[in-house]
Amino acid sequence: MVDPRYIGVFHAVVRNGSYTAAARSLGYSQPAVSQQMRALERSLDTPLFLRAGGGLELTEAGRILAAHAESVVGDLTAAGNKIAAVRELRSGSIRLCAFPSASATLVPRAVARATERHPDLRIRLSEAEPPDSLEALRRGDCDIALAFSYPDTAEPCGEEIVGKAVLDDPLVAVLPTGHELAERESVELAELAGQRWIAGCPRCREHFTRSCSAAGFEPDIAFTTDDNLAVQGLVAAGVGIALMPALVLSFLRHPNVVGRRVAGLEHRRVTAYALREQHRIPATASMLDIFGEVGAEMSLGDNSQL
Repeated sequence: MVDPRYIGVFHAVVRNGSYTAAARSLGYSQPAVSQQMRALERSLDTPLFLRAGGGLELTEAGRILAAHAESVVGDLTAAGNKIAAVRELRSGSIRLCAFPSASATLVPRAVARATERHPDLRIRLSEAEPPDSLEALRRGDCDIALAFSYPDTAEPCGEEIVGKAVLDDPLVAVLPTGHELAERESVELAELAGQRWIAGCPRCREHFTRSCSAAGFEPDIAFTTDDNLAVQGLVAAGVGIALMPALVLSFLRHPNVVGRRVAGLEHRRVTAYALREQHRIPATASMLDIFGEVGAEMSLGDNSQL
């Protein structure tokens, strides 16, 4: 095998016609160039140069290597330049996977900021609810997964996955505008015990039923759907009420529903996850920081968005 460390020096010797001139062009000492060329000849087990008339002449093996050296050096230089561009965020790509309400709120702000800072960064987005998004991360199908969890849901952090907190997302009761509690600023979950409910995705539904149990009742779940707009349409039609993250109502709200804080109910946590080794990649590290910035700036703590 040809040691690629020596190819650039060999190419410089061929181009400049002598060890001394090659050393000068590379900023090396002449003995260092001679030593590397002897090491290259030993690795190939054949001479590459003959001394003729006070100069150097390539052997047949040397001519064969010289025919390839320029393209090898060019390819290595091009690769180095591309790697530098990725390292300095002048190039590269990143793959995001997010749940739908994050795709409509956090992701657009974060992508806009990332592309403003790094215009040549290419960002791809796919959608999946947790835990599917975290499985996609483990498989290598994405670089960052935005996922949510509840206090009673085990965090998926460990040796391979590291999470960066983005924001806490309050849960709100979604009521039709004519509901008897619609004029209240907040409600107790126990006050809604006799209502019919529309439940959402499996993870949210599991947390919802546990919260109701802790409040002393078993909810009457009349409908289940993962479609946030369908949930609000059903609520507006008066066939039930729902529990929904404030993040959803911050961008999507049926005109005939209102959202009211549920006092004492724990928030869901939105986190950006990446494989531990991915944190060393500049694009991933920068994007994680940006998600942290955007999450800190998005206020879900007042009723103005509901």
